[in-house]
Amino acid sequence: MAPRSSRVTSADVAREAGVSRATVSFVLNNTQHQKITEATRQRVLAAAERLGYAPSAAARTLRYGRSDVVLGLLPDWPLGFAAGQLIQELTLAFAKRNFTFVVHSSIRGARSLSEIWKALTPAAVLAFEPFSDADAAAMRSAGIEVIAALYDDKGLGSDESITTANAIGAAQARHLAASHGRLGYAYPDDERVAVFSRPRLDGVRKVCAELGLPDPDVRTVPLTPSAAADAVRSWLAADPPVTGICAFNDDVAMTVLAGLRHLGLQAPRDMAVIGVDNSPAAAVSCPPLTSVVQDLPAIAELYADTVTVALDGAQSPGNPVEPQIRLEVRESA
Repeated sequence: MAPRSSRVTSADVAREAGVSRATVSFVLNNTQHQKITEATRQRVLAAAERLGYAPSAAARTLRYGRSDVVLGLLPDWPLGFAAGQLIQELTLAFAKRNFTFVVHSSIRGARSLSEIWKALTPAAVLAFEPFSDADAAAMRSAGIEVIAALYDDKGLGSDESITTANAIGAAQARHLAASHGRLGYAYPDDERVAVFSRPRLDGVRKVCAELGLPDPDVRTVPLTPSAAADAVRSWLAADPPVTGICAFNDDVAMTVLAGLRHLGLQAPRDMAVIGVDNSPAAAVSCPPLTSVVQDLPAIAELYADTVTVALDGAQSPGNPVEPQIRLEVRESA
């Protein structure tokens, strides 16, 4: 058979199966209460598979009144281990709800937000950072359910308590405070991730205040051993010395470990270090790195539920169960 030069349609499937287009529609859309024999249903499905038939997004939108696409707006973030894993988990969580999760990065040079949502006509937009009121109004007027930003510069939750946004830093600080009288925070040398680093630092500060410890000594740590060594020298030279370090993530934590080695020092003997994300490299760093583990599958389920509830027009169920975090304790702290 010669290759087709145009899209396979339901009419092609009907001809191949020897049935009407209505029968094809009933079978492929799993329409209930239709008198279609199992043999006919299987013939239609086999014909669709042979021809490689796939219903168009436009047809699905017309039939169901909305598309099955959820557009995830990703800021210009470095796509590290945690971000990549979260995207994978969101893809799976939405797939279980019969949605297709599509990610658009706002990296410099990418198409604008308005171009993307107009081209995709998504059912919902899941934003990872705030967007303008004008963008939100334009999307809502087009029938798109706009989901509130998942992160912003202030983090999520109350400014007066430990929240899910800063619980990561709080967990690091509580672990180190058991044996260290003064803590430091290794801040990333990349303001693109400030939406995460600021709340985590805030969590460290809140725990230090809660336990009567000095405010954490915050130093920006570029990802080079020599720069990390300069930060380590400054921490140890402080009065009193800083001997417990809460790092923004595993990359920054392992850079601090490299800075210690650069000075002939060791963790945790001279300085304890805790990272975040429990990346594969954390287990094989020198020494193996203690790290905060986020329950990314549960986070993805929570976000997917938020979108589904909004699309169904239902009220959000009170106080949802928050995803848990835990420490993977290794030799570095």
